[in-house]
Amino acid sequence: MNDQPATRLALLRFLERVQQQDLARTRQWIAAEERRQVEVERGQQRKPPEPDWLIEQGLNGGVPVYVHVGGCHMAGKRSRGVTREQARYALAQGVDACTHCRADTELGIIDG
Repeated sequence: MNDQPATRLALLRFLERVQQQDLARTRQWIAAEERRQVEVERGQQRKPPEPDWLIEQGLNGGVPVYVHVGGCHMAGKRSRGVTREQARYALAQGVDACTHCRADTELGIIDG
């Protein structure tokens, strides 16, 4: 081993190499994050549009229990997108409107 003390210049050169390595690693992280953001944006662009109306199925999977406006935060995982006519028909058949999004009001159906 070299027993001579490191010179100030040698220490500064060492520090420079460490900082260059840190900068290279940071640039790699930035590039990876930019790629991730591009993928997220592509995924959002490819995502199908949200349906305007939803019918939520009951636990048994067959009986509709609620009609929701598309995007309603209360719509459960058993919801499926339907047309405006299908939503109106479901309400006419006695399916309840969601009490949060008031799909019946949005569809112009007023209880008489």
